[in-house]
Amino acid sequence: MSTRAGSTARRAASSAGNSRALQILARVGFGASALVHLLLGYLAIRVAVNQGGESSDQSGAMAEITKLPGGTIVIWVVVVGLFALGLWLIVQAVLGIGSTSDKRWVRSLIPAGKAVAYIALGVTALTFAQGGSTSNSDSTQQASASILSLPGGPFLLGIVGVGAAAIGGYFVYKGVTRKFEEDLRMPSGTTGKAVRVLGVVGYVAKGVAVFVMGVLIVVAAVTVDPSSSTGLDGALKSLASLPFGVVILVAVGVGLIAYGVYTFVRARFARL
Repeated sequence: MSTRAGSTARRAASSAGNSRALQILARVGFGASALVHLLLGYLAIRVAVNQGGESSDQSGAMAEITKLPGGTIVIWVVVVGLFALGLWLIVQAVLGIGSTSDKRWVRSLIPAGKAVAYIALGVTALTFAQGGSTSNSDSTQQASASILSLPGGPFLLGIVGVGAAAIGGYFVYKGVTRKFEEDLRMPSGTTGKAVRVLGVVGYVAKGVAVFVMGVLIVVAAVTVDPSSSTGLDGALKSLASLPFGVVILVAVGVGLIAYGVYTFVRARFARL
C-alpha cells in the first residue's frame, strides 16, 4: 500500500512539474530572487560606504522593494513567485531530480533545502506585502536562542552553523567550477561568456556571505551567546570590520549584484 501511495505521489508530482503554469511561475520566482539579490548587493555597498546601521539582509531588501514605484504590486509578485519556486523545488525533491548525483537521497535533499529557503524568503516577503515588517537578524537570534535552550543545544546549533558554512563553501565551489552551467540551457556567443562571468562572480560572493553567516552561528554555539548569531546582516557587517573590510564588503556587494543579474538570466534559460 505504501509503495502504491508513493507511486501515486510521484505521478502527481510529475504532472505538477510538467505544468506550464507552474513552470512560468517558477521563472517568475527566479526573477523575484534576482531582485532580492540585486537589492542585497546594493545594501551591502551602501553599508560599506556609509558604515550605516541599516539592515542589509533579506528583510532590508524587502523593505527596499516596498519603496519602489508600484512597490505594493511588486512585493506581491515577489511573494507569488517565491512560493511558486518553492513548490516547484518540492516537486523536484519528490521526483529526485534536483541534482546530477548518483544518490537518490542527494537528488531529493538539495531541492528540498532550496525549497525551504525560498519559502522562508516568501514568508518574509508576505509580511511586508501585508503592511508589516520583520527583522531576519532578530529572527535568527531568536531561533538560535531556542536551539541553545534545548538539551545539547550548543552542539545542535554548532551543527547548524557548520551546515551553513558548508553551503557557503559549496556556493564558492559551484562558482569556481562553473557547475551552475548545469542549471541552464547556456546561450552561445558573447551572451554565454557574460553569463559565465556573472555566475562565477555571483556564486563566489554569495558563498562568502553564507560562509561567514555560518561561522557566526558556530561562534554563537561555542560562546552560548545567541546575540552572536545575526544572520546575513551580521555576516555582511562583520566583513566591514576586517582589514580592508570596506573594500571586501563592496566586492561582495558587487558580487551579489552579479548573482542577481545571473538569476535574472536563469529565469529565462533555466532547465525546468
